[in-house]
Amino acid sequence: MPQHKEDVKMFINGYVTCALWSSTDDNDEPMDSNYTGADIDQLTYGKMVLDCHEFYKENKSLFPTGYSMSSAGHDFWLTRNGHGGGFWDRDELDEVGEVLTEKCHRFPQVDLYVGDDGKIYA
Repeated sequence: MPQHKEDVKMFINGYVTCALWSSTDDNDEPMDSNYTGADIDQLTYGKMVLDCHEFYKENKSLFPTGYSMSSAGHDFWLTRNGHGGGFWDRDELDEVGEVLTEKCHRFPQVDLYVGDDGKIYA
């Protein structure tokens, strides 16, 4: 698999993993305690993938060598949703973290919830 495709795959996996970890269900349990990426509604997952592809494509040249794409996906979720960490909080990114944080502002906040069918939606 070409490196670019592997990097995007790791970015998406980091994003989805963080989304489930930082989101809670109706019982205030972290979603990753009871759900996996396979539980995400197909349309919701498709939108997640599109957002990740778009952000990665626009900003891949800013990611420094040694910064994992899994961490980049994780930071994209945290930053776009206003959590207490993200790109701006990574020591290894220095001033690039602020630039990436600013680029997240064009992506709206996303909240996940569990539907009556047991699938996760945004």
